[in-house]
Amino acid sequence: MSAHALYVTAAYGVSALAIAGLIIWILADQRARKREMAELEAAGLRRRSDRSGAAA
Repeated sequence: MSAHALYVTAAYGVSALAIAGLIIWILADQRARKREMAELEAAGLRRRSDRSGAAA
């Protein structure tokens, strides 16, 4: 294996780890925001875009 192949393999590995980390971070944040929204809705707060409960 040449020095260039080792460098390219290492670069792909680091990039794959970074992308996987970002995906995990995004999914964890999404779960946290959904949990936060559920807590707010359970407390009686509604989204401004939710017009189903508004009087017309």
